[in-house]
Amino acid sequence: IVKVFDRTVATTGTNEKTLRSLNRPYRVVHTHPASHATYYPGGHSMALKLLFHPETGALYGAQGVGHEGVDKRIDVLATAIRGGLTVFDLPDLELAYAPPYSSAKDPVNMLGYVASNLLDGMLKTIQYDEIDAVVAAGGFLIDVRDPEEVAKGSIPGSVNIPLGTIRQRVGDVPKDQPIYITCQVGLRGYLAARILTAEGLTAINLDGGYKTYSVVTDGKP
Repeated sequence: IVKVFDRTVATTGTNEKTLRSLNRPYRVVHTHPASHATYYPGGHSMALKLLFHPETGALYGAQGVGHEGVDKRIDVLATAIRGGLTVFDLPDLELAYAPPYSSAKDPVNMLGYVASNLLDGMLKTIQYDEIDAVVAAGGFLIDVRDPEEVAKGSIPGSVNIPLGTIRQRVGDVPKDQPIYITCQVGLRGYLAARILTAEGLTAINLDGGYKTYSVVTDGKP
């Protein structure tokens, strides 16, 4: 763990580069939770990344960046790795809660929910470094954010269909190919994917949303 000006950067376990060099299979999820309950003043967004086995859910490693709260989340994940927990255990962890310190569902719990949904087949995802090639090859990408958010930056080639209108605009979505979805951090994309899946479509959510994509690419393909 290190402090870089007003931000904290921390890591535990094995990172993605090492897993690739070892040819070890893995899955990854990115989240951008608030450091504490959003209705309590003074919170900041953080970025968390979790790496795990694609079948058993065994925890490989995690990284975090943010203004506050990163240290305790990485501490919890380091302990979970040492204790042999899996992603399926993370949602059930009982962690300290009060609005100034966390949300009722801690960011570690949420990592577990997202990863568990992925392994249970409730969710299909694509990564930030794959989506541009998919769109270039003719993939259909929906941005389900509001137009005001899209105006501040979006993935080239995406089509804006706000989440609140997606049920009424299913007819605007191709039926003969997978549908890729992005939002700001992944939550609305997940909801849109569930709606489209219920309509019989194959829906794939951009892991970490536009926030992860824009941080890595500076908003450029």
